[in-house]
Amino acid sequence: MKFPDPLIRGKLIKRYKRFLTDVELEDGSIVVAHCANPGSMLSVNDEGAEVWLSPARNPERKLRYTWELIRIGRSLVGINTAKPNALIEEAIQKNIITELSGYDNIRREVKYGKNSRIDLLLESPNKPPCYVEVKSVTMKRDRSKKGPYEFPDAVTKRGTKHLGELSDMVKQGHRAVMMYLAQRQDGQTFTVAGDIDPDYAKALKSAIKAGVEAICYDCKLTSKEIKVATPVPIDF
Repeated sequence: MKFPDPLIRGKLIKRYKRFLTDVELEDGSIVVAHCANPGSMLSVNDEGAEVWLSPARNPERKLRYTWELIRIGRSLVGINTAKPNALIEEAIQKNIITELSGYDNIRREVKYGKNSRIDLLLESPNKPPCYVEVKSVTMKRDRSKKGPYEFPDAVTKRGTKHLGELSDMVKQGHRAVMMYLAQRQDGQTFTVAGDIDPDYAKALKSAIKAGVEAICYDCKLTSKEIKVATPVPIDF
């Protein structure tokens, strides 16, 4: 997925009120950018770090920039949680995610379960529908090469609910997949941060026992594009 417009480099001053970020641009000016990430952003909010912003195409938008990337060590990390659904859909269409290949149709935001919407619904006449829930993974507290990607970075009751909904889909004879997308490429494994949200960790184990599949992929990032890259082993 290429960024539609060239990104603008700056330096992170601070993130505040969840969705606001102060950034110093290369010319010394300070702008307020939209932070499209409702999580804690633990491990990816270092003040003074290099960041990249996308310019708003709508001239009437209140915030003229959106925070897209941050450099942690030598690696770029994508922090925009609005990106993963489209990234995964594109990767499925290009047969990059082999576990999800062989479906004729992809639909997004389809109603299912108890007042929920599935991120991606894969359909084909000769196989059961596949319900795919996508989670954006940015956290990596251990910055060594062997440090795992982790999810969640904050308590997520909504995420726990989704695991229950996926389990129900399996009981109904459908296929259900919990898809974790690490928007970075500086780790070797993925794990659940049970110390941050033990209820989510328990719910994931129960979902897997019920037949829900868990898959993780990482991404290759530059200031011009983000691409789903390689499968990542899951370590429970």
